[in-house]
Amino acid sequence: MELDAFGWVMAVLAAVSVGMAKGGLPMISSLSVPLLAGVMNPVAAAGLLLPVYIVSDLFGLIAYRRDFDARVLKILVPATALGVGFGWATASVVPETAVTALVGLIGVVFALNALARPRLGGARRARLAPGLFWGTITGFTSFVSHSGGPPYQAYTIPLNLPRTVFAGTSTLLFAWVNAIKLIPYAALGQINVTSLGTALKLAPVAAVSVFFGVKLVRILPHESFYKLVTWALLLISLKLLWDLLP
Repeated sequence: MELDAFGWVMAVLAAVSVGMAKGGLPMISSLSVPLLAGVMNPVAAAGLLLPVYIVSDLFGLIAYRRDFDARVLKILVPATALGVGFGWATASVVPETAVTALVGLIGVVFALNALARPRLGGARRARLAPGLFWGTITGFTSFVSHSGGPPYQAYTIPLNLPRTVFAGTSTLLFAWVNAIKLIPYAALGQINVTSLGTALKLAPVAAVSVFFGVKLVRILPHESFYKLVTWALLLISLKLLWDLLP
């Protein structure tokens, strides 16, 4: 679809949120589809933004190529693949509103619990069973509406990873998730010539925004970084639930 002036403003803001997310602030990516949902169908918005995500992934991978937790990735990579596959298989029968409600509830409950018990303690070893559970939900919700951030954070925030490792691990993981979403998105008709043309115009905005995200991650103190992540998760999750009200 053709975007008017307001639509382009929303699209640029969505691209900025994508870039900032790839710069190491994954919770911000949950804003991208809601920003565009007011000017186009949410499914079309998800298809439009996927190429923007993939271009931004390339810059994020460069920035965080040495900062990641290998164990977390070993657990989450296969789990997210399973979630993406489940999302593809159920794309025609699972209402998007149900997924949005799930993501919003997960984010609110987890963020409130984290704020009520703010002490993170020392770093923790990633456990397999919770990782497979949250990773599958991450892949599924990312496939449906690019909103894999809240379930991903529900698993990784309690690990209390160093902030650059947290950011790098999320960047590498979601680069993988976005890459494997390409074939099912194309098969479902969510990517087309028109959407690709618009995505190419938005990609430079997202690419520049990656480096703003990287800069913010590197200058924030450890505790402040996790407070920012948790509050952003709460606010975004509340907005997702608010948007479902009649």
